Amino acid sequence: MDAFIDTLETELKHKANAEIALKQKAYMRNQFEFYGLKTEERREIQKPFLIKAYLPDKKDLDNIVKILWQKSQRDYQLFAQELVFKYVKQFEKKDIDLLEYMVSHKSWWDTVDFIAYKLMGAYFKMYPEERSVCVDKWLKSKNIWLQRSALLFQLKYKKDLDTQILTSCIHALLGSKEFFINKAIGWVLREYSRTNPEWVIEFVSQTALSALSKKEALRLIKR
Repeated sequence: MDAFIDTLETELKHKANAEIALKQKAYMRNQFEFYGLKTEERREIQKPFLIKAYLPDKKDLDNIVKILWQKSQRDYQLFAQELVFKYVKQFEKKDIDLLEYMVSHKSWWDTVDFIAYKLMGAYFKMYPEERSVCVDKWLKSKNIWLQRSALLFQLKYKKDLDTQILTSCIHALLGSKEFFINKAIGWVLREYSRTNPEWVIEFVSQTALSALSKKEALRLIKR
């Protein structure tokens, strides 16, 4: 495990670009440090670490992710979430705790959105009985990133989207002044409009959405 992380760190540092790093940090509102790697460069570096034959044992995943999550450079968290994606078919019921940790620590859209619809989305397809309990907890948490996750985990569900859960989530968050909440409401409705535009049109007409949510929800619908 230590060798895996140490080798990754060596490779990332080797390609660091201080000038780009400053621009990346500014773009993310100075919340995180960066090595100054463009997305395609980081993915090229991390590619060998994500080869199935060289992946760490699943039992070490929790510790590896938390070590990477505590590192200053954002590159580590971006790598960690893609590492977790390699294990989605091996998710155990307890793994929701790790996903919640990832969402609620060093939170910003660049990690939260990936975790919500790629990782949590996969988890809840494996353990649908956990959906209501987790969603209810997240909505009551007052953590906007967990709330955003409650909205977005169904983003790519298409015909499998549970409209009852989505309706409950949106109604629980109506009146929010948070940009990231209202944007997510519009985003998930817009995405679902690709599958069921009639439902989205009716829902929007009957719900007191924010102007942002409504605009985003109806963006793909011809009027």
